[in-house]
Amino acid sequence: MMAGKLTAQGAGILLVTANVGSLFEDPENLQKMWLREFCQTVQTHRPLFVALHCQEVGGKNYEASMTHVDSFIKELLSSDAMKDFNRARVYLDKNYKSQEQFTALGCCYFIHESLKNIQQFDFKAKKFRKVVGKEVCSDALPSTATLEKEKFPQDYFPECKWSRKGFIRTRWALADCAFDLVNIHLFHDASNLVAWEKSPSVYSGTRQKALGFVLDRITDQRFERLPYFIFGDFNFRLDSKQVIESLCSTASMQTVRSTDTNEVDKLIFRESDNDHKVVLQLEKKLFNYINQDVFRENNGTQLLEFDRELSVFKERLHELDISFPPSYPYSEDSSQGKQYMNTRCPAWCDRILMSASAKDLLVKPENEEKSITYDNIGPSVCMGDHKPVYLYFRLNTGAGKPHANKHKCCVLQ
Repeated sequence: MMAGKLTAQGAGILLVTANVGSLFEDPENLQKMWLREFCQTVQTHRPLFVALHCQEVGGKNYEASMTHVDSFIKELLSSDAMKDFNRARVYLDKNYKSQEQFTALGCCYFIHESLKNIQQFDFKAKKFRKVVGKEVCSDALPSTATLEKEKFPQDYFPECKWSRKGFIRTRWALADCAFDLVNIHLFHDASNLVAWEKSPSVYSGTRQKALGFVLDRITDQRFERLPYFIFGDFNFRLDSKQVIESLCSTASMQTVRSTDTNEVDKLIFRESDNDHKVVLQLEKKLFNYINQDVFRENNGTQLLEFDRELSVFKERLHELDISFPPSYPYSEDSSQGKQYMNTRCPAWCDRILMSASAKDLLVKPENEEKSITYDNIGPSVCMGDHKPVYLYFRLNTGAGKPHANKHKCCVLQ
């Protein structure tokens, strides 16, 4: 037992969230680059436990592209960077024929051979079990005892005839320390014009409702409450109305309506002088701003004041300081690593959040500069329309008070 405890104390943990939808549209180029950058991150930090949460597994045309998913996972499992990880659990929600359950989420967990004492929770038996070998599970997810999966109720997002949004939870114990890992995919902004109408936008209200649903679910009375890390594509956007007012503060606005329906089709913001140069064009799926550098300079952090969706949850969710540029929507052109698409206002959609008790599990750096890192992967190469975001830390298994149950020394929230 002692060896296990010693290994887990201070063990490097790498949490990664990646919306991988683009990879299955262009597996030849994007997948190779993506895997190279992911493996590079693993080799740089040398974690003992890796959790990779994917969204949009199989891509947008999942019926055609789902076949590429297996080769992606195979490449990942057999890569050099992962060769010393002798245990793995991979859960892939690929069953798109079951529309009332399909979330297109993928959860991949890798355990290094030197990490002796690790167990995974069985939600049916309500107990932890030792993790041995490598398992890839995709067909029978609803009946898999080691995870909980739910799709959001349809009425949460009535505009969408059906969505793939939901969450998957797994529960782990490293030595004496137990915690939940939750993969989440929240609703997107369907129209830039609707998002612009009011502050906060109607979409941000929908995401708030769905995130509240997940938090209530993972902290309810069915299981003991444990620290949790919740990471995925939250689809959080900047407050459109306010960010546009800030970017176009000296511009005048022209409204272009559809001749058929008289609905607003386009907003054009022009400089008041300077030959009335167009600063921003806004359409349902167009956000064409004159100067993309504003989203890249200083990692775009001057725009963080418009990133407000998390503030509603400030008592329940914590995040480390963001010092990387907005993670979405990057160009899917494999030669354009830093270019944003002009479809949406760039935003920090991909995040790693945690409960207060989970934050206590991060060993605070004393002398090591880099013992906690919150950053993106592949900053200068194309990773698809989302850059993956990761959190690396060392596990502070001494956080909290020991419970009677040896697995649960982590204090509850």
